[in-house]
Amino acid sequence: MGYPVTYHCPRCETIVEIEREGYLADKAVRPYPFEGWEYADPDEPFEGDAADGVRFVCGESDGVVWDPHGDGVESASDDDADSSPAADGCGEPFYLSFVRYEGGEEIDPRAESEFVTIDPRRRPSGPAGPGGPGGSR
Repeated sequence: MGYPVTYHCPRCETIVEIEREGYLADKAVRPYPFEGWEYADPDEPFEGDAADGVRFVCGESDGVVWDPHGDGVESASDDDADSSPAADGCGEPFYLSFVRYEGGEEIDPRAESEFVTIDPRRRPSGPAGPGGPGGSR
C-alpha cells in the first residue's frame, strides 16, 4: 500500500505529491543529483532496487500531483493533456534521493575527498636569496 508524500522544489518551493511505499527512507531533496546515483522519473518504477531516487521536473513531471494543498491540479498525462492544466513551477529538475546501503552500512553520497600528501622533509621558512644588506655571505 502506498502513501501520499509531499516534497518542495528547492528552487521555487512548488509542492509535489507522489505515492510511495512506507519503507523507503529519504536522504535529501536537492537541485542536483548525487554523483553516480540512478534516478527514475516519477511515473517509472523507483521502489526496491529499481532506482536510487526520483527525478522531478518542477510543474511538468507526469504521475504526480502538483500543488496538492492549493488548487489540487494533477499534472497532465498523455491521456488527459487537454483536461488538466499544467501546474505552476519553475520547470527545473530536482532530485529526491533515497538512503542507500552497501554491506549493511549507509553510503555517504558526497564525492570522496582527495587527500593531499605533504612532503615531510624540512623546507626553508622563506625564499632563498641574499643574506642581508651586504649581499651573499
